[in-house]
Amino acid sequence: MSKILEVSNLSVGFRQDGETVAAVRGVSFHIERGETVALVGESGSGKSVTALSTVSLLGDSARVAGSVLYNGEEMVGADDAQLRRIRGNDISFIFQEPMTSLNPLHTLEKQLAESIALHQGLTGSAARDRIIELLNKVGIRDPESRLGAYPHQLSGGQRQRVMIAMALANGPELLIADEPTTALDVTIQAQILKLLADLKQAEDMSLLFITHDLAIVRKIADRVCVMKDGEIVETGPTREIFANPQHPYTQMLLSAESTGSPDPVKEGAEEIARTDNLKIWFPIQKGFLKRTVGYVKAVNDATIAVRAGETVGIVGESGSGKTTLALAIMRLIQSEGGITYRGQNVRDWPTRELRRLRSQMQIVFQDPYGSLSPRMTCEQIIAEGLGVHGSPDGRSSRELVTEVMTEVGLDPATMHRYPHEFSGGQRQRIAIARAMVLRPKLVVLDEPTSALDMTVQVQIVNLLRDLQRKYDLAYLFISHDLKVVRAMSHKVIVMKAGDVVEYGSASDVFTNPQTEYTKTLMAAAFDLAS
Repeated sequence: MSKILEVSNLSVGFRQDGETVAAVRGVSFHIERGETVALVGESGSGKSVTALSTVSLLGDSARVAGSVLYNGEEMVGADDAQLRRIRGNDISFIFQEPMTSLNPLHTLEKQLAESIALHQGLTGSAARDRIIELLNKVGIRDPESRLGAYPHQLSGGQRQRVMIAMALANGPELLIADEPTTALDVTIQAQILKLLADLKQAEDMSLLFITHDLAIVRKIADRVCVMKDGEIVETGPTREIFANPQHPYTQMLLSAESTGSPDPVKEGAEEIARTDNLKIWFPIQKGFLKRTVGYVKAVNDATIAVRAGETVGIVGESGSGKTTLALAIMRLIQSEGGITYRGQNVRDWPTRELRRLRSQMQIVFQDPYGSLSPRMTCEQIIAEGLGVHGSPDGRSSRELVTEVMTEVGLDPATMHRYPHEFSGGQRQRIAIARAMVLRPKLVVLDEPTSALDMTVQVQIVNLLRDLQRKYDLAYLFISHDLKVVRAMSHKVIVMKAGDVVEYGSASDVFTNPQTEYTKTLMAAAFDLAS
């Protein structure tokens, strides 16, 4: 095999306050034609900076030294014409965060058609057929009906699938995938990995795969490069690295997995929240008069309950209704059916009545980057709810913020800092502190670990268990990571296309799933990990 990409002694620094801060130091590796190489390591290890350096996608503040050869052509210092010829055609990227990579003002069809027209010259019906083919390949259901949708109308997983379709549209020789499956549920993750593997083989395509999920690396990569603090600390064939890791850092990464189970729920524990035959349908309106021509059936006939000290895991593919169900329970969207909070039916309560309940029902969102205001300090973010609802026990805001920061493992001396000054794991701890400072009874955890490194995931799971034990919290835990759900949950709800297809104790659902859909989820999750 010939080398399609050869990186030699690559170093990257960024100018900051008159000094150059090193991000990558002396990195060397190569990719053979038709080979998959994985770059693994925790956030900040230099994986993405290394990948972006291959086609000079770093900003003006970057200082790049060393050599990057693509098919023998030097990329470091290449002129704009050479880079334009290679970017998108020969080397394509799949980025981690689709919401910032897709244009919020353009439909899916327009965004995909633009790339296809630019690189393949297809327009009109030919371009439309190609778009539908691509969307089918990446697992978008009923793609014809999605062509007119905007990015905000899709789930996180669906947006990532669109990004993958755009990257694959022009049949690149080298595909650089930067955490491409982070936002995807396990079945689609397995489909995408199989799709990438099939395309690699069929088109003799090479793949540089960047991830923090070592289960994926084992499934897809031929060779692995382990990065830490801007350097490659270990490299070798995937099988050898997993069987006999040499570096202590590699050994730590391989041992990081959420295990165990939560404490049992106390006998006679209070029922905190309940739904009875809950239904959430969104009308589809067309025409000048906005007539209703159909409905998006987001949730159908859901009856669930969660008690104090109990975690109910909600699993299912993207778009199955998991988050919609949780938002309805918190009375953040309209619904039909019963919603009971601590014995009171609150579904029809007006906003004024609901306000006094808001402090008792909190949510931690998926994205620790997008859910925190960049203009507010850590203290202001955590204390924001106290300004609305007041102190739960009469103490000062500063005192409560100090206490809750200590509880979630943050140094109170950093409360004056802004979100960009914290790591991803620290930002998620800030989001948890913001929810916990009001001493809620019910907390919705919407994919709270999906954007985090494996080692940080373990820390967050242990933190959430400790807080539940200390305050007898009821959790609704939404996730596509079934290993984390198994470690956190007492009961599990499995949702598909708005329906609750299975509901029972976590041990029963994981060891003896009753429906074919649940069996498919389990097979995808744990075959991937094996």
